Amino acid sequence: MTETFHRNERVPEAMAGQRLDQAASAIFTDFSRERLKTWIKQGALTLDGGQARPKDKVYGGERLELHAELEEDHRFEPQDIALSIVFEDDEVLVIDKPAGLVVHPAAGNPDGTLLNAVLHHCPELVSVPRAGIVHRLDKDTTGLMVIAKTLAAQTSLVDQMQARTVAREYDAVVTGVMTSGGTVDAPIGRHPKDRKRQAVTASGKAAVTHYRVVERFRGHTHVRCRLETGRTHQIRVHMAHKRFPLVGDSVYGGRLKLPAGAEEALKELLRTFSRQALHARKLAFLHPTSGQEMTFRAELPDDMLMLLDYLRDDHETMR
Repeated sequence: MTETFHRNERVPEAMAGQRLDQAASAIFTDFSRERLKTWIKQGALTLDGGQARPKDKVYGGERLELHAELEEDHRFEPQDIALSIVFEDDEVLVIDKPAGLVVHPAAGNPDGTLLNAVLHHCPELVSVPRAGIVHRLDKDTTGLMVIAKTLAAQTSLVDQMQARTVAREYDAVVTGVMTSGGTVDAPIGRHPKDRKRQAVTASGKAAVTHYRVVERFRGHTHVRCRLETGRTHQIRVHMAHKRFPLVGDSVYGGRLKLPAGAEEALKELLRTFSRQALHARKLAFLHPTSGQEMTFRAELPDDMLMLLDYLRDDHETMR
């Protein structure tokens, strides 16, 4: 069984000088760079209406047209993994992801992922790229994700993501006491020395995070972050860059800091908090078919509620 995927895009001026396959992979994010290279060579992905080579340079403003036949992808097995479904219709599926669930199979996590669970719940997604997954959450980040159930819905949601019209809001608990909210506008890319990490770097992609204070404690702050862009580890990197790393972040958190004079129970909780304290609390987008604005919220998970309770008790006790 095959389905036809057809989409037109313009190459942004900012991509001038990049290889065609490199630019295409940044524009058509549903597909791998290797798959796009194959389509370029086959003429299924054209540049200004003509066939080009993957290594050809782009200058910005060119028209990319992708007209490809998608075959069912049987590389990934459906697996009966429980999903916390917030909303579902014929076009979209909204879930509340738990901590510990990897979104997409990769080296080290070949199965047992959200993608495997989605294929079990919606077998028809075998013919949709990445089983309809249009954005990701880190393994240990909880909260809301939207999954497209059709090619048309996926195209609509990807377009909304690229236009920055999908509203994504997160709750986080950070180390340090923030005096006020603000905006971090700092590009993010691969760390120059550690390829497994991201970092604020001049050569990175534009990344903007807006944040505001929800509640202050003696040595920590509950903040609410709104993403304008969606880079890998964006909130974790931006908060660490501001010297307010997330509680429990083993990658970007730095040295553990405990409030002076805190009860042993709080100290132990901070020492053993096993994930970054980050939760995707709100998600809003336009329905791919009706155009209706859809808004969803997910309550904080128990571990973050407990953390906030302990920090609040400590703050009130020590005042």
